[in-house]
Amino acid sequence: MALKIITDCSGIDWQTIADSLKKVGMAYHEPEVHKRAFEASHTAVFVYEESQLIGFGRAISDGEYQGAIYDVAVLPEAQGKGIGKLIIQTILGQLPSCNIILYATPGMEGFYKKLGFGAMKTGMALFTTSQAMGKFTE
Repeated sequence: MALKIITDCSGIDWQTIADSLKKVGMAYHEPEVHKRAFEASHTAVFVYEESQLIGFGRAISDGEYQGAIYDVAVLPEAQGKGIGKLIIQTILGQLPSCNIILYATPGMEGFYKKLGFGAMKTGMALFTTSQAMGKFTE
């Protein structure tokens, strides 16, 4: 499995990003929305196997002491091969002195715990859609 890691947003097929997020059951938007979000991020990572995009993720950050990871996705057929770990490690390598939070898909907590993340006791959110509001826990 020859992997290619890209950290540049030029040449990305943003429809593929939207389709991939939908395919893995994550929130997705119109392609141009993803383009703007990834391009405005501190770090973006895209993993290709040959010419196929199989995973990606991004982080927003001040580059000094705070960062947040979003949109980490690996296509189902590529899961279980260390691609998600590679994406996270690549992002963390760009934010070596930062505290990192992440917004994870329910059920992925075990994956992130293996990478050193822990559940937060405090955290709050304000979502723009009522669908996302259903993800709150008491």
